[in-house]
Amino acid sequence: MDVLSEALASMRTGAPNSVRTEGRAPWGLALPETAGAGFHVVLHGSCWIYPTAHSTEPIALGTGDVVFVRDGSGHVLADHPDTPAAVSRPDQYTGRPPIGAVRIGGDGPVTSLLCGNYHLDGQRPHPLLRQLPEFIHLPARDGRHPELAAAVTLLRAELDNPRLGSHGIVPALIDSLLLYILRAWVEERPRSEAVGWAAALRDPAVAPALAAMHDDPAAAWTVQSLADASGLSRAAFARKFNTMVGEPPLAYLTRWRLTTAARLLREDDLPMDRVAARAGYSSEFAFGKAFKREYGVAPGQYRRQARAAA
Repeated sequence: MDVLSEALASMRTGAPNSVRTEGRAPWGLALPETAGAGFHVVLHGSCWIYPTAHSTEPIALGTGDVVFVRDGSGHVLADHPDTPAAVSRPDQYTGRPPIGAVRIGGDGPVTSLLCGNYHLDGQRPHPLLRQLPEFIHLPARDGRHPELAAAVTLLRAELDNPRLGSHGIVPALIDSLLLYILRAWVEERPRSEAVGWAAALRDPAVAPALAAMHDDPAAAWTVQSLADASGLSRAAFARKFNTMVGEPPLAYLTRWRLTTAARLLREDDLPMDRVAARAGYSSEFAFGKAFKREYGVAPGQYRRQARAAA
C-alpha cells in the first residue's frame, strides 16, 4: 500500500455516512459541525457553499464539482448566498435505497448533491490532514482530474438509476472518492510551489524514506539508514524531512508505529505480543508504555473501547 493510502487507512475509524440532498430554489441548508471530514458532490445543478461564520467568500459550485471539508466544520449549502439557511428536519428525510435522501426548498430549479462525512481520528490526525486547507474545491470544468470526474459520473449513474449491486457499488465509490480527492489536491500543486506533505509525497528524497517506514515500520530504522534510502547525506536528509513533514524522521517513525498498532488493535484480533512486534517493539512492556504515553490508555483498554464504539 502506498503512503497516501496508508495514511488515510490509519485515520479511518468507520464507514462513511452519506445522504442525497435535493434542493429546489430557494433553499439553504445549514450543516452543523461534525466529527471527521465532510464531502459534497454536485450531481446536478449548481449552488454555493460557505462556512457558517462567513469567514471566507462563498464558493460557486457546478455539476460535477467536489468539495472536501477538512475537519467537519459548520457550513452552509444554498442556491444563493443570500438565501436563509436552516438545519434539515427529520420529516424531510426518506429511506430510498441505496442511500437516504433529504428534500428541501421551494418549487424552483433543482440541485442534487451527495453529501456526507468520513469518520477520521480527529484526536490524533495524521500530519497530512493537518496541512490540508479547510475547504478543497475541485471543479469539474477544468478537466484536470479525469479519474475523480469518472468516479463522480459513476456515482451519479448509480444514484439516478439504482439497480442490482448498487448497495455495494455506491459505498465503494464513496470510499474511493476520498483518495481521489486527496490525490488530486496533491498532484495539482505545482512542484515548484508545493510545500509540506504535498511536496513530500512527490519528493525524490523524502518520498522513498516515507515509503520505507510505511512498508516496514518494525524495521530498525535510523536516520542514517533512511538517509541512505533517500540518497542524501544524514544531515541534509534530516533537514529536508523535518521541513516537509513537520517533524524529525524518528519522531514520525515512532508515531507511525503507534498509529499502526492502534489500527491493528481496532481491526484485528492479534495477540498483544504480535501487535507489539508488528509495531517495532521488542517487548509488550515497552510497547504498552509507549502506547499509553501517546493514547492515554493501555493497549488492551484501547481495544475494548474501540470494539465497544464499533
